[in-house]
Amino acid sequence: MQIASYIDHTILKPVTTPADVKKICVEADSYQFAAVCIPPPYVRSAKALLANSPVKVATVIGFPFGYSNARAKLAEVQQAVRDGADELDIVINLAALKSGSWDYLQSEMELLSEEIVNNKRVSKVIIESGILSDEEIKRVCGIYATQPVDFLKTSTGYAESGASLHAVQLMRANLPSGMRIKASGGIKTYSFAKELIDAGATRLGCSASISIVEQQLREND
Repeated sequence: MQIASYIDHTILKPVTTPADVKKICVEADSYQFAAVCIPPPYVRSAKALLANSPVKVATVIGFPFGYSNARAKLAEVQQAVRDGADELDIVINLAALKSGSWDYLQSEMELLSEEIVNNKRVSKVIIESGILSDEEIKRVCGIYATQPVDFLKTSTGYAESGASLHAVQLMRANLPSGMRIKASGGIKTYSFAKELIDAGATRLGCSASISIVEQQLREND
């Protein structure tokens, strides 16, 4: 297993600069990460930097809190598509979830999915598993299992806790086999990354990507 092929090389800090994005793109191409995940304003420049690379460009929608109006999220999706994003990491409306507005979550994703599917983009829906109960995670899995969603993603990295083995295992047990899982938030070591993959994750969101790859290389020496 080459861990690099699982990783979305990520920079989403609010003070991200063009130089930061260029660095991330150069590193992603060099290490052959699956994708870069960058703030929306930098999608066009990242696409240009990676024009001759298989590395995909991902960006975020409704990030990091998820409580934007659904039509505001739709406008973000449309802009990201115009700018050339290959993959869209969408934060669900966590306020709606905690209020028990399950129908809202379903209608929100129906609205966004139509645009994403029509433009043949990849969707990753961020549920912020670290602040959900097991029953909430199961309920959310049930909702998105009925939608044309490519990945369910654990975390934004902005909540009190990020990815956990328990959350990935619970998501895997409650999702269709064809729906993939992205684990993100607090993944700093190769050993933890491998545990998450073994638990069912097929993509990892990491800012410590290079360190993780180098740890694997040392372990395999």
